[in-house]
Amino acid sequence: MPAWDTVAIVGVGLIGGSIGLALRERKLARQVIGIGRRRESLEQALSRGCITQISTSVPEGVKQAQLVVVCTPVELIPRHVAEAAAAAPAGCLITDAGSTKAQLVADAEKALTAKFPQMVPFVGSHPIAGSERNGPEAAQADLFAGRVVVMTPTERTDPAAAAAIEEFWRLLGADVMKMDPEAHDAVIARTSHLPHLVAAALALTTPQDGDCRPLIGNGWSDTTRIASGDPELWRQIFLANRGPTLNALADFETVLRTWRHALESGDGQLLTQLLKEGKSRRDAVGS
Repeated sequence: MPAWDTVAIVGVGLIGGSIGLALRERKLARQVIGIGRRRESLEQALSRGCITQISTSVPEGVKQAQLVVVCTPVELIPRHVAEAAAAAPAGCLITDAGSTKAQLVADAEKALTAKFPQMVPFVGSHPIAGSERNGPEAAQADLFAGRVVVMTPTERTDPAAAAAIEEFWRLLGADVMKMDPEAHDAVIARTSHLPHLVAAALALTTPQDGDCRPLIGNGWSDTTRIASGDPELWRQIFLANRGPTLNALADFETVLRTWRHALESGDGQLLTQLLKEGKSRRDAVGS
């Protein structure tokens, strides 16, 4: 028997489409309803097998759902959580896939206060999985297999809802860890948001003329790959997690000043030290 009869996915792009594919491949849901603004994109998700039905209305799409997963850009998630909660049947659980959590979770819980004055059936989630590609055509059924999903329950989270959402991610193949929303944002600023900023900044330093193209190697390509991500999506992420990202950027600037000093002074010993420390930290992470 499926774990759920009906799951609704709001926003069927890379993450939402991958959730749908995983649900269907693992036979975890009888129906997977894809909800979005653009019918053309929803039709693509349907043709790829990510979903079984489409809807361009959140209230209409969630009315039979036992579980709703909101995978829209971070600015829209609290609104879509509130819309889903207002229209979904009693007992429906809601989670999201946004890569920022503190303000998002606070706004979502605030929006749910009127209907759920005590415990809320919403649990913030962030799958640490993705790609610079987007849209349902980039979805993968195994995207979450062996990857970490961070859940960010708060004191207002219904414990039963948190347990069910944890089981949901585990059934998709993910490893689940729990963090405070603020702690999540502080770490992710350094492991995801700052790297994207640096990749985009590095790409901006590369001349646009064609003279350098034959000389571009794997180092530039690997380091700037993520700069190909959706600019509007990343604008929202940077602004939503502005404080922690600024803190991470300040530390990065301090490190860059040390590199500049080593180069300006011709200090080979310091350069070797910096390179060794960078290598050590990278090697400790593994592949």
